[in-house]
Amino acid sequence: MGWPVVHSRSPGIHGYWLRKYGIDGTYIPLPVRPEQFAAALKAIPMLGFAGVNVTVPHKEAALRAVDRSDPAARRIGAVNTIVVATDGSLEGHNTDGFGFMENLRASVPDWSAKGGPAAVIGAGGAARAIVVALLDGGAPEIRIVNRTPERAQRLREDIGGSLHIYDWVDRASVLADAAVLVNTTTLGMSGQPPLDLTLDRLPKTAVVNDIVYSPLETPLLRAARVRGNRVVDGLGMLLHQARPGFAGWFGIEPEVTPELRRFVLESPG
Repeated sequence: MGWPVVHSRSPGIHGYWLRKYGIDGTYIPLPVRPEQFAAALKAIPMLGFAGVNVTVPHKEAALRAVDRSDPAARRIGAVNTIVVATDGSLEGHNTDGFGFMENLRASVPDWSAKGGPAAVIGAGGAARAIVVALLDGGAPEIRIVNRTPERAQRLREDIGGSLHIYDWVDRASVLADAAVLVNTTTLGMSGQPPLDLTLDRLPKTAVVNDIVYSPLETPLLRAARVRGNRVVDGLGMLLHQARPGFAGWFGIEPEVTPELRRFVLESPG
């Protein structure tokens, strides 16, 4: 459910898994206007849906509309995955942080959030999920840089923990001794300006992740790779965040494979 929802790659991902595991099911995009979202969501148990994903602009409204939500969703302030329970009630989850962590673990198996400070660019919904995941993973310190510091301050107030806010003009300084750098903004996405960030102070041992996946290698990832950092693209986060929903709806834990990556990359969208 989203508005708009035509851009979503989720139907392709879940459709691939439905075919792979021989499940008689269909995953369809549902364009729902914001003013109709709560009523539409309440109707899905009666229509026989096993559940639904939620994308912009409905994620915060979904948290208010479900009957139950997991602790991560409440801390983040948003729901992206809903499972219809056997009694017809709605269980809300946020799987973005799970997808972020699983993508890093799959791409850099020896990486650990406990390895050192994390530098996070951005303070939107994705940043909130990633910050919660890093905190829960044991990150000793998280440095947040955002173009509007007020939004970053709200994030810190809502989530708590060892979070430090830096002004945008100081963004290069947060990279000193960082173990991981994450860009959660749209800067560097196709059609958007690049992320203007000098990497000189970033240790060569740091992992660099961009949650953008169009293009697959953003200017940030290219610059980091050239200087010797290990880099992780954003497609894996998209694929891994889909796993808990599929498991909750169909009772099968799906795999993220090279074949799935190729299928998604070659699909229009």
